[in-house]
Amino acid sequence: MQIQNMLKAIVLTGKGFTTDCLLADVFEAGMSYPDYFKAMGEDPTAYYEGKAPAWESYHLRQGKKVFMVYGMGQRGRRVQFTETP
Repeated sequence: MQIQNMLKAIVLTGKGFTTDCLLADVFEAGMSYPDYFKAMGEDPTAYYEGKAPAWESYHLRQGKKVFMVYGMGQRGRRVQFTETP
């Protein structure tokens, strides 16, 4: 539940992948209870609880499902969802 509370407070703006609520995107990817969360880096266009900067990269897991948000630079932010065998 703590991970979900953090995710619902994350807003990503700027270039590439954006969202008003990262938790909604995680749910849409099929993850109902992520059990691993790691955030790193600093992004001036990312907000946590309405304050910038927040983190640049996010890595979430639930069993064999992996949801990642990463990158800034020229191509902008990207999102990737995979399910490992």
